[in-house]
Amino acid sequence: MKIVNQSLAVAGVFAASLFGTAAFAQSGTGGTFSIYNDTAGNVVVGFYTNDGNGWSANWLADQMAPGQSASAEFFAETGACDQLFQVGWLGSDGSEVMDEPISIDICQATNVYLGDNEIKFD
Repeated sequence: MKIVNQSLAVAGVFAASLFGTAAFAQSGTGGTFSIYNDTAGNVVVGFYTNDGNGWSANWLADQMAPGQSASAEFFAETGACDQLFQVGWLGSDGSEVMDEPISIDICQATNVYLGDNEIKFD
């Protein structure tokens, strides 16, 4: 999987893992998945996934300030569509504050919107 922070033009390359093994119904092996920080003042510092085998390492190569987005591109042909993901936010003391995990069907969703009081996807 590869995540590119579009607003900062920063790229991170990741080994095949949870998202890297996902099949995308809408676009096959070249599927894309976008993450948007739609908050008024919260910084995203982590994005983690879990297919039932434990949490991944942080997929983000850089922090995402409000208004920024990142895109992930997936290359594998098979894998679980139903995943859990969890977001880490920058705490006031510089620590990472974890949000509650949320379930997502990554074969159907192409966008994740991280809001101040909710996380939604389509």
